Amino acid sequence: MKRLKRKKPYLGPQWLRGILFVLLSAAMGYVITRAVLPVNFPDAAELVKWMDKYPNYIALTTLIYGLLTAVLGAVTGQLWLGGAVTGAAAMALSLVNYFKTAINGTPLSLADFGLATQLGEVAGVAGDLTPPEGFWKLLVPVLACVAVLVLVRRLTVLRGKCRFLSASVFLAALIGLFSPLCAPTVGEVFSVDVYSRMPAAHNNSFHGLTVALWRDCVVQPMPAPEGYSKESMEQVLARIDELLLEDDAARKNDGAAVQPNVIMILSEAFFDVTRLPDLAYGADPLANFHALQAEAISGSFYSHYLGYGTGYLEIAMQYGVSNMDFGASTNICFMEDGKYELFSALPEQYTKSGAYRAEMFHAYNDSLYNRTVTYPLLGYSASSYSADMQNMGVEWSGSVYGGYYLKDAFMYKAMLQRMEEINAEGQRAFLYGITMENHQPFDVEKFGGACQVGAESEVLDPADLEIAKVMVEGMTRADQALGALVAALRQSDEPTVVVFFGDHRPNLFLTDGDTIYTKYGICPSNDMTAWTPEQVAELYSTDYLIWANDAALLSGKAGTKTDSSITAVGPQLLELTGTPVSRYWGLLRKVSEVCLTNGELYFADGESAIFASEADAPLTEAQRELLGLRAAVVYDAFFGQKFITAAMNEPPGM
Repeated sequence: MKRLKRKKPYLGPQWLRGILFVLLSAAMGYVITRAVLPVNFPDAAELVKWMDKYPNYIALTTLIYGLLTAVLGAVTGQLWLGGAVTGAAAMALSLVNYFKTAINGTPLSLADFGLATQLGEVAGVAGDLTPPEGFWKLLVPVLACVAVLVLVRRLTVLRGKCRFLSASVFLAALIGLFSPLCAPTVGEVFSVDVYSRMPAAHNNSFHGLTVALWRDCVVQPMPAPEGYSKESMEQVLARIDELLLEDDAARKNDGAAVQPNVIMILSEAFFDVTRLPDLAYGADPLANFHALQAEAISGSFYSHYLGYGTGYLEIAMQYGVSNMDFGASTNICFMEDGKYELFSALPEQYTKSGAYRAEMFHAYNDSLYNRTVTYPLLGYSASSYSADMQNMGVEWSGSVYGGYYLKDAFMYKAMLQRMEEINAEGQRAFLYGITMENHQPFDVEKFGGACQVGAESEVLDPADLEIAKVMVEGMTRADQALGALVAALRQSDEPTVVVFFGDHRPNLFLTDGDTIYTKYGICPSNDMTAWTPEQVAELYSTDYLIWANDAALLSGKAGTKTDSSITAVGPQLLELTGTPVSRYWGLLRKVSEVCLTNGELYFADGESAIFASEADAPLTEAQRELLGLRAAVVYDAFFGQKFITAAMNEPPGM
């Protein structure tokens, strides 16, 4: 019998197959590029304009996906498989970006990948996520291109040394594309600025998702202060001492006679809803908050995000640094452990003397934002999450859940119980609580249709009004829990200061995809790049108050209106309690007098005047010097040689 001849797995000479391999990899990259762009730019007219204006960004996106296809194709020996994996990953990435933008109006950035392992938890608290209309149609050309690669697979087979060499070359090119050494050249070729910091919304809108993420990876490190050296940093230290000692002498602050307990409450998505136009209520939804303002220090509270970012805000508040101090590739909740110990954090200003014990309470579980790692490093002796609090033996009747999460009122009762236990042991308590009852999603079923105060609108249709009522009910419950907390503290003999604030506003989306803020004309659209700095500041602001069960603890400031921020409230609290502070926190206090917040999209000076950026603000030379001193200290600690980092944790003059 004749032996059947085995069919060769390839056709044509090696050189021809190599050329086809490269060309088809590029074709696959282009098809993927054209498929993901409509997800990034849902408006077809906007996409056409963008493509006409920035063909170089299309070319770079094609290069990235083409190289990835080629690498995977050469490694696996099947180009169609490389195309399929790359296409699936690219489409999934574009979908994640779409969902993130839909949830909070902010596109995906590299820092968000720190939460990649917690994607399920993030999706769980976000609510229902639906792909954009027409998304599945965008998969058709990708699948068609993969099918073509399958049909011509015998014409793209690389074998032996050629396959190994090709895989090595493609991989080296891909690594080079993301290399800090090669990136500036790549940026120059494709007209991408890899030196300037850029807000995620502008980066994504300007470059498209893929190039924006590439840029996040390769943006050049923060430049060192001019003349950076040990001698220059010692001069910085001496100047900080001079300013702080002058300030202390002027304030005549010898420390408070009483060491109060401190309870800080991050109230999820809380803000004064009566600031919204149009909505009319049957009763004041924030009756307790408004009444307490007469006894407290209160005002607008500038945040860095809208609709999300709680974990990042916690770090900024308690450690004094924000995403602006790093590149877009840094997630400040997932830095190396040692970086959280460079400076003594806010709670450590209290606990270092041994008089205080710091504990954290969170009304959810411990899965998000790396809190199980960061909070002990920030000086907290213990952390209690939802299940822990339910096992504390708190006296309570009825369900402990409100909507989808633990009730604020139950959490506050657990915190008060723990404060009493710490006081009984002879220490003061520094307690930091993070609520969840008012967390999204704002589904109409969330609170069983309840809206205790009622709400009417001349602008919103009935379906949208029902969504707004869910927000109002959540705010009302937050207010009622605050009232119960304060009522209990009025009966306590233990001096206690309460700092209550909203971390960010809810990004409340209505039935047509617009937000309630767009409906009311507070912003022109959901696209943040179209907002003015004043609109950003309005929507990035919430409300706060600092209240004490002994008015003397507020140093005569009860009833005053003073704006604050995520980065200013820590120094504000330290000043009120007279706690001896380090040079670092003393400097942050001085900085907060000239800059309430310095965010990606706006800058608020010490008088709440709003500008697009620090560079646009008409600051005096002395004010810019303060910001420069802070920048030098942060650079030295996180990027430099740590010449004065240890000294910054000591009191001034030591």
